[in-house]
Amino acid sequence: MHILIPIDGSNASKRALDFAIEMAVQMDGTPHVVHFTNKTTDATDAILDDARVRLASADIADEPELTTLTVDVWNADRVGKEILDVVESHGYDHVVMGHHEDGTVERAIFGSAAETVLRAEAVPVTIVP
Repeated sequence: MHILIPIDGSNASKRALDFAIEMAVQMDGTPHVVHFTNKTTDATDAILDDARVRLASADIADEPELTTLTVDVWNADRVGKEILDVVESHGYDHVVMGHHEDGTVERAIFGSAAETVLRAEAVPVTIVP
């Protein structure tokens, strides 16, 4: 099982990564971590370093992958579509991602990457709050 885990450095995404790592261990799967950004910064490195530490502490059979992808238009709906493109192009079996508990106004304006991926019904999705 190949599991895609989009991360953004938030607590929800860290919980999703931890959940996906455990899922990969239990199901003999391979986690593939991707961080979407509109600009690579020191924060990007810190997010990926944290993911490396979490992955290194697990007993995963296959080598986990970490990738950073740049998104020109930066909103949650666009990120959700980028996640779906990655799922389709690489044939992932499952997506595990965190979901921010934004307010109604923020969701109406910015959307939600998790909702975009979930509503597409392209692949099984686990949402971790």
